[in-house]
Amino acid sequence: MRFHSLPNSKRYADTAVEYQSLLDRHNTVLTELFAGHPVYVVTVSFVPDKDTAASSTTDPHALNPGSRLWTKIREDDDSDPGGTMHVHVGEQPWEPGSLDPLLRAVADDECFGVIIMDANLRRLYHPYDGGADAILASPQERDALQTTHADWLSKHPLGL
Repeated sequence: MRFHSLPNSKRYADTAVEYQSLLDRHNTVLTELFAGHPVYVVTVSFVPDKDTAASSTTDPHALNPGSRLWTKIREDDDSDPGGTMHVHVGEQPWEPGSLDPLLRAVADDECFGVIIMDANLRRLYHPYDGGADAILASPQERDALQTTHADWLSKHPLGL
């Protein structure tokens, strides 16, 4: 399911009140999914080949406390210059607010590819600029979360 991080599907925050609203929404859902449990936090950075400038100056791994390099993925495309994606994983107990700097960087489109998951990989939370996608362990769990936060969901018929 997809949640929007701001009212009326607004994509980017402009004020401190809007930033607090989007962080509150993220932290509310994350707490409902992971309260009292450790989470794995995956962050991704793209390291371009020498001749290409980096797409962001934000280091997402620095915003993922205790993370370590898990793997590197080489990416080449005929239309884009090549580079390598560095995937880091960190483990920490879930605490509301503990990932606020990372969630804010994602909301500002300064980093991408963040995934927060439980140790059993039954619940995944993928924030992006404008909201988050949640993959849950069962349809019943999904339906309950949809009901609880119906006003945070898209009005689009496909839920986008």
